[in-house]
Parts: sequence; C-alpha cells; structure tokens
Amino acid sequence: MKKNKIKVNFNNMMMSGLGSYGISEKDIKKLSTKIKIAINNLNQKREDGKLGFMYLPYDTKIKEDIKKVANMAKERFENILVLGIGGSALGTIALQRALKHQFYNLLPKEKRKTPKLFVIDNVDPEVASGIFDVIDLKKTMVNIITKSGETAETVAFMKIVWDKLIKQVGKNKLKDHIVVTTDKNKGTLRKIANEDGFVSFSVPENVGGRFSVLSPVGLFPLACIDVNIDELLKGAEYMDSIVSNPDIWKNPAFMMAVLHYIADKKFGAKITVMMPYSNALKDAADWFAQLWAESLGKKHSNDGKIVNVGLTPVKALGATDQHSQVQLYNEGPYDKVINFIRVEKFRKDEVMPHNFKEEETFSYLSGYTIGELLNIEQKATEIALTKNKRMNMTIVLPEISEFTMGQLIYMLEVETAFIGELYNINAFDQPGVEAGKIATYALMGRKKYKEKIKDFKIGKESIRYII
Repeated sequence: MKKNKIKVNFNNMMMSGLGSYGISEKDIKKLSTKIKIAINNLNQKREDGKLGFMYLPYDTKIKEDIKKVANMAKERFENILVLGIGGSALGTIALQRALKHQFYNLLPKEKRKTPKLFVIDNVDPEVASGIFDVIDLKKTMVNIITKSGETAETVAFMKIVWDKLIKQVGKNKLKDHIVVTTDKNKGTLRKIANEDGFVSFSVPENVGGRFSVLSPVGLFPLACIDVNIDELLKGAEYMDSIVSNPDIWKNPAFMMAVLHYIADKKFGAKITVMMPYSNALKDAADWFAQLWAESLGKKHSNDGKIVNVGLTPVKALGATDQHSQVQLYNEGPYDKVINFIRVEKFRKDEVMPHNFKEEETFSYLSGYTIGELLNIEQKATEIALTKNKRMNMTIVLPEISEFTMGQLIYMLEVETAFIGELYNINAFDQPGVEAGKIATYALMGRKKYKEKIKDFKIGKESIRYII
C-alpha cells in the first residue's frame, strides 16, 4: 500500500522556503492548544455518530447491494442518467472524469463494455432538451438523487423524464428504469419510492450531500461503469488509518488544515486555489470547491457569535491556467494558497517524436513524453511561485486509480472537517443555501412558502438601479 500512498509536500508553505512570507514551526506550536481541542472535538463527534462520512468506507453490506443492482443495469441498459445537483452530482462527475477518461462515452460499445454515464446537474433549458438528442430513454436507467427528496432542480428534471418514460415505455415498466437515492425515511421521493416499489438506496442521515460521494450517491452510478468501488473504499479506509493519527506532523489532512488556517490568520490568505496538473482531476477541483465553500463559509460560530468566516475556493487547471490565472497568482495580492495536485505516473502517455530537427524551438521537446512536459510545467510554476514568495503546497498522487482517488477524497473531507473545528464553526450545515432554496420555492409559488415572498421585498424598488 505504501507505494500507492498519496503525499503532501508543504515545504513551500514554510519560512524555510518563503522567508518572512512563510509559516514557522513556532506558528504551528502556538496553535497546539487549539489543535488539541479540535482533535478531541472531531473524535467525539465521530464516536457520537455525527460524522457519518467517516463510516462510509466500512459499509460492506451496502457495497454488495450496489454491485447487484449495477450488474443488472450493465446487462440491460445502454445509458445511466443521473439526476442530481451539488453533492448529489459533483462527486460522481469528479470520479467518472478521473477514472474513465473524458471521451469515455464516445467509445464504441465493444471498447467501453459498460453503459454510458450522463450526469445532469443543472436546470439549464438547453441541457434539458439536448440530453434527449443523444440518449434513447427506452435504453436508459435513471438514477434520481436528492437527499431531501424535494430538491427543486432535481425534481424539475425528474418530472420531465418521468413523463417521457411513461409515454415511451408505459407506466407499468417505469420501475424497470428508475433507481432512487434519497433519505431512508423522509421526503416526497422516499414516499413515492416506497409506495410504488422502486429500487432505492438511502443516503445516511448523518452524511451531508457534499460528503456523500462514497455513499450510494456516488458508488451506484460509478459501479455501473465498472469503477472498482471496493478499491475506492479501500483507499478511503487506508487514508482513515493515516488521518486518525493525532500527531499533525504525520497527518496530512490535519497539517493542511492548520496551514490554511495560519495562512488566513497570519497573512489574510482567504483564497484557496486547487490546481491539478491533470485533465482527469479537473472535476475533482470542482467537487472540492463545493466541499470547501459550503462547509467553511459561515456567519455564526458554534457559540453563536457572528464571525462571517470562510475561505474562497478557486478552480484552476495546469497547464491550461498557467496561460490565464498564474499571472495573478505570481504578481497579484498575497491572499492565496495554491494547492497543486501532481500525478507521478499517467496511465497512458505519448512520446514527442524526433521531427522538425532543424527548428531548435521545436526540437528541444523531442524524446520527452507529454506527461513529462506536464509535470515539468507544474514544477516550473511551483518554482516561480516560491521565488515570488507565494504560498503553495503539492498533493502527489503516485497514479490515478480507485485506490488513490479514495485516499484523496477522504483526506480532503477530513481536512475540511478539521479546519471547521479550528474556526469553531459547524462545517456540516448550510443555512446560506437554505435561504436561496426558500426564495426559489416562494418565487415558484409553492404553497407552503407563498407568504415568504414578502420577506424578500421584491417590488418596484428593485428596478431602480438598472441601466
């Protein structure tokens, strides 16, 4: 396992690499009491069953149930269509992109050997229409995912797909095409699933959406495209053994959290850039953005004080964003921590041939692989940032596999939970999201929320400052 262990290199966060612009060991030691309290709080919450995501790697029963339904889906359907938003979609998209390359759905069936996987995660009207140009619903299994069972965006797509399925396959065959993933007991979707006998999976009550990718939310659709969910969970379990260590110098999740916290408090670095050097990991940065923003952006502390804390996530892609964002990172404000993700060995690679020998501006690339060039570009960006006294650290994956992705997902989840304890906030609620949901319900005329429209003061005054 050690050869496939992911590592975190944080030399370029420290004073040894950045001088006065870096963090010292003394800065970390000053936090020792706060760190100890955070560790105790996290351990207590885990023992109390409040941190459900930490139990997911060990749920062997649900894993076997998922594989049974997924095997049936692989035999019967050409497409898997996931309807979800936020935590019900981003993790699946991230792991699909990481573990099946971005052109996977375009492969001929004899190469693909599994259904195509489509995840609809927004209520864009052109997406709502366009998906039916590329899939045949009669050959599609639909996985409807909403923990509350009432998420407006998911229900909107569900209503459309539901209607089209009945017209195309008949109401009596609806159950053959739908799998529901929702709360075990609550919500309208659970009520429908139970009454009509749909195959269903449960989102554990103590697992929030953004922490749910290693639950049936992500495991079922991923199993349908032959992602090895056993290895994915083994990777998470292996990382759990590492991040359970109370010594932060041996715990990458805790150390990353501490460094981000100090960077904020000491230097005002409130922007967290997640920059993988791999197209396969582009959507992992997208998944991380929700995890970080929704968990850490809070108005109130645990003791009720107004604190308005939060670290803003920014998504970047190396080497693409060397040509768009890195100018800002190198010469703009000192308000960012750059988190690189580097892959040591790519699954496939291409060698640049020895052509254009007479053109030195081309020929120097000859003999290198594309993967070597990409990693050299990451190292070069790291060197430039460090030279300019910009805080950065690197998560190193020996390879991209189910095992390493399980590690990465779990490590970032624990980092998020731990830094929430350092800030003394609840990293597991999202009251700011709920306010927007209520406004949507009110504006759409949902009975229970009609009166709420008055709270939003929408009237003639709202057009005063429009040019």
